[in-house]
Amino acid sequence: MNLQGKIHIVGQTDTGRIRQNNEDSIGFDSALGLMVLADGMGGHLGGEVASTLSVDSIIQNSQQHLPSIKTGQIDSDTGFSLESICIQEAIEQANDLVYRKSTQQAELRGMGTTLVVLVFYDNRFSLAHIGDSRCYRYRNKNLDQITKDHSLLQELIGRGFYTQEEAKKSLNKNLVTKALGIDPTTTPDVQEDLAMKNDIYLLCSDGLTDLVEDEYISLTIQRFSDNLEEAAKQLITKANQNGGKDNISVILCRINEDFSESQGWFKKLIEWF
Repeated sequence: MNLQGKIHIVGQTDTGRIRQNNEDSIGFDSALGLMVLADGMGGHLGGEVASTLSVDSIIQNSQQHLPSIKTGQIDSDTGFSLESICIQEAIEQANDLVYRKSTQQAELRGMGTTLVVLVFYDNRFSLAHIGDSRCYRYRNKNLDQITKDHSLLQELIGRGFYTQEEAKKSLNKNLVTKALGIDPTTTPDVQEDLAMKNDIYLLCSDGLTDLVEDEYISLTIQRFSDNLEEAAKQLITKANQNGGKDNISVILCRINEDFSESQGWFKKLIEWF
């Protein structure tokens, strides 16, 4: 199913005010309803290589396999849709690609990347992530974080050592406990949910969330809900105004129309009569 026009996707990435190069990478395919964002790490060019390899690999893999999936099929072993299995396998292959390259080139040794991948189909979405790059959903004037960071700070919050307010002042914000490409194998967290008309989804690196409060993000999306390009620009500008200490990347997606597969076939059936 071609989702062009049914969903609107924009993406922007910025080096920030401190870094010399941009280790973030973003990519999307509007027809597939696919978005990928990665925040690389590894020093020198390692982070940039890891994030770019991951995004390119996942998009190419998904473009090859997603169109052939018959929507509505469920994997009997996991209970996930085949779309979820497709992006999970694409991530695992990207991990293998990054890991092997890091072992073959000394200057890239130890490189890795955080990652968040979102794909829409049949009024649903599959979401997979590794690390602390995030996905938010804006619905009915409420902004909710729907990924859970793989970070030391999040683990300490979960164990009761920090409250959410105390965590904002912590120096441990950027210590991730999971990343793509560091180990020979990795498994992302995967989740599925319904998508609704007028939903807006935000994928972002921690260059945004470390410097811009959720309240400002919510108000910006609300104000520019009909102009996602401007919303993305405003968010990046705010992060830079607040110090721009890291690379800043955002992808925004708005659901414009119903994209149910079954409804599409029903409409065609009605038209025949």
